[in-house]
Amino acid sequence: MDHIVNKTEVKQSVHRSLNWVSRAGLRPTKQRIKLAQLLIGDGKNKHITAESLFELVRNSDVSVSLATVYNTLKAFCDVGLINEVMVDGGKSYFDTRLDDHPHFFWEDTGAISDAPSESLQINNLPNPPNEYEITKVDVIIRLKRSK
Repeated sequence: MDHIVNKTEVKQSVHRSLNWVSRAGLRPTKQRIKLAQLLIGDGKNKHITAESLFELVRNSDVSVSLATVYNTLKAFCDVGLINEVMVDGGKSYFDTRLDDHPHFFWEDTGAISDAPSESLQINNLPNPPNEYEITKVDVIIRLKRSK
């Protein structure tokens, strides 16, 4: 029975990934579908680096270079499928959750996770320079273990 459920889950994962990529207007290549499947195939939100996604895809049946992983993640960002969260001197994490929300950055592990936003208030932002508009405000709350 587990074998049948697993096959069904895989089919649903591939179908979800194919639709996700196609709806965004991207050509559904084998590499894009496999990367999409690893990102959203289970229907759960993720924070992932290009390097960790590359490690996941290396264990699959699809051959993908690290450069292709980077380019695909950039393409997914460009069409609004995922968001890039930059932390710690430009290290990029890719977030499948698209709404505006804060993040915790765990300094001891280098991981990020969603932070609760219920009580967060952002007030009195500075006026942007002439001919510019604020497009987004990223909130990253850095955490380290207390002594």
